[in-house]
Amino acid sequence: MKTYPFLFVFLLCIISASADAQIDIKGKVKNQSSNRANNKVDQGIDKGFDAVEDGVKDLFKKKKKSDEGEQSEEPAEENETEEQEPEVSDAKPASVTPSLQAYSKFDFIPGEKVIFYDDFSQDAIGDFPALWNTNGSAEVVTTNLFPGNWMKFIGRGAIWSDAQLQLPENYTIEYDIIPIKGEDANMAGYDFRLIQCINQKSYDSGAVPGKAGFLFSIEYFGRPSYRTYINSDEGDELGLSGHKDQEDLYQRENQKYHISIWVQKARIRLYQNETKLFDLPRAFAVPSVKMDRIRFEEGAGMVSNIRIAVGAPDTRNKLMTEGKLVTYGIYFDVNKDVVKPESYGTLKDIAAVLNEVPDVKVKIYGHTDSDGADAANLDLSKRRAASVKAELSKSFGVNTDRLVTDGLGESQPVAPNDTPVNKALNRRVEFIKL
Repeated sequence: MKTYPFLFVFLLCIISASADAQIDIKGKVKNQSSNRANNKVDQGIDKGFDAVEDGVKDLFKKKKKSDEGEQSEEPAEENETEEQEPEVSDAKPASVTPSLQAYSKFDFIPGEKVIFYDDFSQDAIGDFPALWNTNGSAEVVTTNLFPGNWMKFIGRGAIWSDAQLQLPENYTIEYDIIPIKGEDANMAGYDFRLIQCINQKSYDSGAVPGKAGFLFSIEYFGRPSYRTYINSDEGDELGLSGHKDQEDLYQRENQKYHISIWVQKARIRLYQNETKLFDLPRAFAVPSVKMDRIRFEEGAGMVSNIRIAVGAPDTRNKLMTEGKLVTYGIYFDVNKDVVKPESYGTLKDIAAVLNEVPDVKVKIYGHTDSDGADAANLDLSKRRAASVKAELSKSFGVNTDRLVTDGLGESQPVAPNDTPVNKALNRRVEFIKL
């Protein structure tokens, strides 16, 4: 940094003060001859220092303006990092949805058939959700931070899926969650638990509840961790635990995270957004372990879009042999036509088949549930099919000449539009071999 101009100002101020007092600065320094002169010179020195300090500040301000797009050299105010509560009606989204390309290492492919789904759209705001049970409390809320209905829970209680789940060896679990402030007005973290329950009609208590379990925990400061356990003699020494001590993977208050869990017999993979956090090949090495319930507990969060699906998609056989592929792994927000990035694994799987047989043409159909007007659903389904085509071309290099699109709206349901699961079955994308 060059300070010559400020030193020049400093000297001018001193000279000016000296001239006004008609004194000899050198004499002042040597003899301290005049109190009046002392005062004048001291004032001049103060002005000089003020000019230097102001000049330094101006220099930083000018640098900040000229270095547009670079980090400011001024420290941020502490309150600039504080985030608003999700319930604030005029709040903006806490994070920007990443592009599909950001998920280029995301190899998660959801199960083929949806057996459980809840986005709380069937529940009244303020009510406890119908498909769940609790020994604490929770309520359905909305927030301008993110669209849709959310189940909000705060406290040390648990909220569990009321009906037992009939889960085979291979299945996937997905949900969106937003960590929020707890009872002490700070982020509380939360626990997600997949268990094999003992009490089929109520709550299994304790630190290691049920016959067996997998715990995914977000600590109060955001660190993700896991624990597996088997409460039997043969499983005594088989429990696992660990955490991801990487701060850029810590969850933050009021940010939305998409969690994907892929179970294949004894193996569990868990993804947070596009990142695989944990891959446990021998999480449950005892054949008798069969999970049948999920629950959220011990903290504070808002959760939605809970989806459990079974069966590994056989993309090649369905498309090339049977001539029709129905997929539930391409996601959109409510009433939106933008493909969500967590669709990457499914799209990559489909594109791999299409690129291996470059002479095959397919027609892409979009389908919706019956919520909303018929005409709006028809238009939405057409736009969604077009978005799928665009992503297959842009992100995976599929020739657009081979892809034709159309939408059928709500006109061809595969299930009654009477439950969240059935509506999820009707929201689908179909690929028809031409």
